[in-house]
Amino acid sequence: MNVLDVLEKLESLEVLYEPIYSADEHVLVGYEVIGFSAEEKTYSINDFIYDETSPVDMRLEIQHFIVEKSIKAFIDQLKDVSLFLPCNPNLLMTDFGEMYFNILKNNINESLLSHIYLVIPEHKVQGDFDQLLHPIRYIKTYGVKIALDEIGSQSNLDQILMLEPTVLKINVTQLNYNNWGAQNHVFTTIRSLALKIGATLMFDNIQTDYQLHHAWKNGARYFKGVNLQQPVTEFISRYTLKEKFRSECQHFILTEKKQLELKYDEMKKLQKTITTFVEDIKPSSKNVESLLLLSKKLEVYAFRFYICNEEGFQTSPNIFFKDGVWNVQDNAIGKNWSWRPYFLFNIIKMRKDEKGELSAVYSDIETGELTRTFSMALNHNEFLFVDITYDYLFEHNIVN
Repeated sequence: MNVLDVLEKLESLEVLYEPIYSADEHVLVGYEVIGFSAEEKTYSINDFIYDETSPVDMRLEIQHFIVEKSIKAFIDQLKDVSLFLPCNPNLLMTDFGEMYFNILKNNINESLLSHIYLVIPEHKVQGDFDQLLHPIRYIKTYGVKIALDEIGSQSNLDQILMLEPTVLKINVTQLNYNNWGAQNHVFTTIRSLALKIGATLMFDNIQTDYQLHHAWKNGARYFKGVNLQQPVTEFISRYTLKEKFRSECQHFILTEKKQLELKYDEMKKLQKTITTFVEDIKPSSKNVESLLLLSKKLEVYAFRFYICNEEGFQTSPNIFFKDGVWNVQDNAIGKNWSWRPYFLFNIIKMRKDEKGELSAVYSDIETGELTRTFSMALNHNEFLFVDITYDYLFEHNIVN
């Protein structure tokens, strides 16, 4: 079916809605308009409104018709659930959003506009992005919210920040097993960004229990996909999946608690082991022999360690493991690491709490491999930093 076929059959089209479920209430909280059915076949609306080979006026007509038809059918539902509407930002700019906004304003009471979300893929914006912000900000003054679609490696962080979205949508089919955790810097950046700007993560196209579990584990509040519910043309009970979803979440919780307990035990074991080595050897930045003695103990655990003072200046050489040998790197003496986030605060914590700290996972600047750093106070003015090997973290399930 092409654009002309759709235009000829507009009045007979049935809007397709995909139910959206929440992780906190385990109930249906919204629907996204994803397409339409015609002659017993289903079609994605994006295949038509983003088809650059079709005339703009025809694509506009299809988008506006589907938006208006879905609103009229949905109006009685808006008190309880939200409606996510397709919005091609390039089509919106043909008249600076006037026609689109008039459809909203003429069909929805202003008190209910806060239940409306415009689904926009910001990376598909053509032309001057700043010009798009004007109609978007105006529409938002009426309570309408923005859900950014297809968030991923093509997304522009500056543009995300300027649009001030309420929801960030991630398509799980773009994430394979290796992309879920700390290995994927794009994913972790998006997750951190969502937390900082107060946006909610929605995981889209969930097709398996595995994907549902990992979406839940990685901070999703909203879920949708065929694993939960097939797209519908008629609205269903908000509580359709409540018991099933709650049961699955309880299973996720039990599994996650077991994994976290094992991870916690491994982390405490690592910290205790290194602390015991240090207490026995009592290394000092002025005594390289003591550092080399410590290196023999740490060979299974670390690839680098060094000592800094409380201002972040390195007072010892790097003791660095490479090609099966521990090397003394004197050129590292005098470097300052206080520019690192949380460095000075962690120094204060170690001094005050008198216990070691194991950092979050990060990529080492020199080697590029993922690591965690264990740090502890040696005395009032010296602090030991031990960079743990990725192999050890992986083998003991404490990478993420």
